[in-house]
Amino acid sequence: MEGLDDTPLWERSLTGDGEAFALLFDRHQARVHRHAHRLTADAHDAEDLTAGAFLELWRRRRDARVVSGSLLPWLLVTTTNLARNHARGLRRHRAFLARLPRTEAVVDDHASSRVDERWSNALARLSAADLRLVALVVLEDQPLADAASVLGLTPQAAKSRMHRARLRLRAAMSEPDEGPPGAGPAARESDPSRTTGGRR
Repeated sequence: MEGLDDTPLWERSLTGDGEAFALLFDRHQARVHRHAHRLTADAHDAEDLTAGAFLELWRRRRDARVVSGSLLPWLLVTTTNLARNHARGLRRHRAFLARLPRTEAVVDDHASSRVDERWSNALARLSAADLRLVALVVLEDQPLADAASVLGLTPQAAKSRMHRARLRLRAAMSEPDEGPPGAGPAARESDPSRTTGGRR
């Protein structure tokens, strides 16, 4: 289904054509579900998030964006938002670990568990906007230009934001396991943007 233009089906969907919307669901359901499962590491939660993403697509159909002929970037961002609301702090982002620099040294389950915890805490420090961008570009391999478009950013702004987000993640991952003074997991979970200094 990759490379197909969603525009004709989406235009029909906007007129109330349920069959066209069902075809879009069939086209993107597997990819959205895979993304949801990476975000939650739980099959039941992934099913719920997938259904929720398509429900949001229908409910907010006047706001949805087709990017480079595809609704997938919009669906992936929506899935990320739903997952963030479902589990603040995103403590089960294990699928991200393979893409994080220096994780190759992790060789045992205990070490892996410790790095997972530090990585989820690092993600919790990103603003919602940075998390959406990282999810699209790092996890789903979406082109930066497409990610910028669906998030309403200029390409240059997206590039700068992505660079800063990577630096923050790497810095957080290099901190001692106990984390910075006064910034325990509970505090970060209640306010994921607490340590970003208010920058968006």
